[in-house]
Amino acid sequence: MAPIDWASPWFLPWRELGAGVLARCQAGHAVHEALNAARQPLAPPGVRFGPQQMLPAGEPYERHIFERAVVPTRDNAHDFFNGLVWLGLPHAKRRMNQLQATEILAHGVGAARGPVRDALTVFDENGAVLMAPDVVWEALLARDWPRLFLDLRPRWAEARLLICGHALLEQLQQPRKGLTAHVWRAQAEITSMAALDAWLAGQLQPERLARKPFTPLPVLGIPGWCPDNQRPGYYDDERVFRPSRALAQSA
Repeated sequence: MAPIDWASPWFLPWRELGAGVLARCQAGHAVHEALNAARQPLAPPGVRFGPQQMLPAGEPYERHIFERAVVPTRDNAHDFFNGLVWLGLPHAKRRMNQLQATEILAHGVGAARGPVRDALTVFDENGAVLMAPDVVWEALLARDWPRLFLDLRPRWAEARLLICGHALLEQLQQPRKGLTAHVWRAQAEITSMAALDAWLAGQLQPERLARKPFTPLPVLGIPGWCPDNQRPGYYDDERVFRPSRALAQSA
């Protein structure tokens, strides 16, 4: 496992959990062993981690976790971050897994996942939760990037973003401008990881997921998350900061 800069704003919420797990990996332990060692007293409800080889050929990954309460884990950064999210948001991850397994049981595993599984996969891989003032959220929904990141720049001091998509966390080891989270809004009053875990688990309902209650947020646009975003013209790059159709038509 490569070193991780836990002072980076996207990794900082995971530092307390992650630094010890990473140290065990760097000392020669397999990722699943290091994650299991960190489970006490933070054990996810009924879930432990095991080597990837325990997943039988042809068995769906999500169903295996649901039925056997073991998360197959490879020795790489992708599964390291997945394990951290299991430790930090155990009830939300368990709920996502339950919904995935239910969808697989009902519809099987085909070329298309269906709207609920698709939304679950997007959020599991690239999700984030934003706690922010109304004006910040409204500008984000409108994809009004100049207002969101320039006019409202001081209001970001009142906002908190937790990246919980493990693939996005992996990619942020080498941050680049285009990295984008699929953001779900949470109540601003939520201040702890445990409270956020309980809240998010309750929000994960099939009918809500089918509507994809997320909105895209280029994370390196967030004030304080990238020195370059203080430079003039940073937000003019429409390959990353794509305007909404409404704003584009009114321009």
